[in-house]
Amino acid sequence: MATVYIPALLRDLTAGLDIVTVEGATVQHVIEQLDRLYPGIKNRLCDGDALRPGMAAAVDTQLASKGLLQAVGPTSEVHFLPAIAGGAN
Repeated sequence: MATVYIPALLRDLTAGLDIVTVEGATVQHVIEQLDRLYPGIKNRLCDGDALRPGMAAAVDTQLASKGLLQAVGPTSEVHFLPAIAGGAN
């Protein structure tokens, strides 16, 4: 099962859990499994068939360049990251 690190902004849906394990062959499958366990999490992570603008996923320390279709292995670590913006113009 993949280990999923839950960002602070979503922990209200997971009863405060910051790490959970779920099965899933892709980021999309992982999100679907999370939503079964923690209803509402998919709506907070996804906008239709893509991650919400301002959200990114990383699988095993690499940004998920294929988005929701990114492969997830049985021992993968998945992180959902809010985008960081700002800086000098």
